[in-house]
Amino acid sequence: MEDTIAAISTPIGEGGISIIRMSGPRATVIADAMFVSKRGKPSLFPTHTIHFGTIGSNGDLVDQVMLTVMRAPHTYTTEDVIEINCHGGLLIARNILTLCLQHGARLAEPGEFTKRAFLNGRIDLTQAEAVMDVIGAKTNRAQSAAVHALEGHFSRRLEDVRERLIAIIAHIEATIDFPEDDIAPDTRTKWIADTASIIAFLKQILATADEGKILREGVAVAIIGRPNVGKSSLMNALLGHDRSIVTPIPGTTRDTIEEAANIRGIPIRLTDTAGIRIARGEVEHLGINRSRKTLDSSALVLHVLDASRAYSNADADLEELCRGKPSIRILNKADLPKKLKLPAKFCEEKAISVSCLRGDGIEELKDRVETIVWSGKSASDRHDVHINERQANAAERSLNYLTTALNDMRQSADQAIISQQLRVALHTVGEIVGKTATEDILSKIFSTFCIGK
Repeated sequence: MEDTIAAISTPIGEGGISIIRMSGPRATVIADAMFVSKRGKPSLFPTHTIHFGTIGSNGDLVDQVMLTVMRAPHTYTTEDVIEINCHGGLLIARNILTLCLQHGARLAEPGEFTKRAFLNGRIDLTQAEAVMDVIGAKTNRAQSAAVHALEGHFSRRLEDVRERLIAIIAHIEATIDFPEDDIAPDTRTKWIADTASIIAFLKQILATADEGKILREGVAVAIIGRPNVGKSSLMNALLGHDRSIVTPIPGTTRDTIEEAANIRGIPIRLTDTAGIRIARGEVEHLGINRSRKTLDSSALVLHVLDASRAYSNADADLEELCRGKPSIRILNKADLPKKLKLPAKFCEEKAISVSCLRGDGIEELKDRVETIVWSGKSASDRHDVHINERQANAAERSLNYLTTALNDMRQSADQAIISQQLRVALHTVGEIVGKTATEDILSKIFSTFCIGK
């Protein structure tokens, strides 16, 4: 890369510090023009050292800063990198960035620092994507999965697959080049066994795609019920703090209230809906309509009933709205005398009795949510690799070619055809780690990054 890029790498706004990052061949030269220190110029500083000084231009001081010098190739981008730690504040950071641009840097594109790390061979594409997963992780489980990918666990397994495929292709093409040499039975058996093993691995990682989507995007969970059954109390209990207003007056919640929750390591987008009933006023009518839309778009429904009141037609109507969706029936107010009797068509033992006031049943409810989200799998059933949609698409295509090639091997089909199928499979595996990714794929991936990363 011949140009030097610069960007603010910390969130915009006030804070303890802001960081401006530069990467490229002129990073230290640009720093020389801006930074003043008793120790001299940044271009003379040893690598991986940090220095106190001031940033300014033409005698005008912008800020006192700490400047870090990191020289190629032992940096994030493998290029010369300068990081300037200034006081937190929108104006200061922008003024320092402006000085960087005035002295020859250009504004980095979204994700360009990480893109350079990829293009310069420091990380592969799965690790680059893991950077955003680490940043966006909302639970410890999501963070752990992302860090595993960032450390290259997935990359190394895919590289092993590529090497095994290359070895199979080389052996097959050697037999094509030297047809006078018969193929030993054990050689063909080994090809079949190795190909079957690769297929098994791809099936294994494809099985993690749904979990990966859950960990990255979270699960939309709607809390529904008649007015004043305790929906807002349940939301507060699941969050562990008061978020929704709770009063004994029906219809208090007139709009949907959404909050992020962490339930057993699962990122949950929890929505407290307005009680669904015949609206009393335009505002409540709008809130109820929004509640219905939230219900339609949710992946899981928590249907709250008041155990201290008799079952009603309104409860039955809500049961119909839940039909066809994963749902949990929750009998709230278990601390009061029970008057609710569910219709015989419902299995009462599947309902969960809770008292949001006392906290009874909340842990059991969290367990049920976890079981439904993971479709009954236990933690030991899950893996440290959780592929994303792009990776799953490439793995699926590779799997299709490998399956066809395996069938042809077993039937002793034309080896040239088998070799071509394996080569396409190799190419699609290469897409996952970025060895054969097109510029369009790279642009799409890195456009989702924030500027400065």
